[in-house]
Amino acid sequence: MEKIRLLIVDDHPVVRDGLRGMLENQPDFEIAGDASEGSEAVQLVESLHPDIVLMDLRMPVMDGVTALREIKIQNPQVQVLVLTTYDSDADILPAIEAGAAGYLLKDSSREELFSAIRAAARGETVLAPAVAARLVNRMRTPGEEQLSSRELEVLQLVAEGESNSEIASHLHISQATVKSHLVHIFDKLGVSDRTAAVTVALRRGILRLNE
Repeated sequence: MEKIRLLIVDDHPVVRDGLRGMLENQPDFEIAGDASEGSEAVQLVESLHPDIVLMDLRMPVMDGVTALREIKIQNPQVQVLVLTTYDSDADILPAIEAGAAGYLLKDSSREELFSAIRAAARGETVLAPAVAARLVNRMRTPGEEQLSSRELEVLQLVAEGESNSEIASHLHISQATVKSHLVHIFDKLGVSDRTAAVTVALRRGILRLNE
């Protein structure tokens, strides 16, 4: 039997140990290694050649979405399954756009996780029911233009109190581009200032505050 090689990425040692203990009991799974943050995961993918990466999203040093994007650029054949506790649009959309093969929540059953890993190894896309429902609801929402991944990034930094110049530096874009993104964000959300944009985005669940 050809085994599915797994790389576990989570900043909590207890979670990593729990996943390892649960997954290594499956005859078709092989734990290639684990990482505590995104940049370590990117390096280990290069050296360990896993088939599937189980990726948490909110981690120190390099977050899961950034790591996911880097992995897909450098190793497009590797499938990345997001495994997180967060199901807001601000978490889901960037991960899907970065190339996630699936998005699971940590309250999934072990059978759901096993099935998702095997499906991702076959090249299938797997979404937790709650995540799929959110995506479908977004598509069905009439007359509401959605924020792009970049606009979400800009608005997230606005919510964290960064100025236009700080946002420009953070995202490596010009201040004029930041202003352009803000104009589009205000228009899409039906607001006229930064505070209102953040308030509306939080209320609609398309933005979340960092811990």
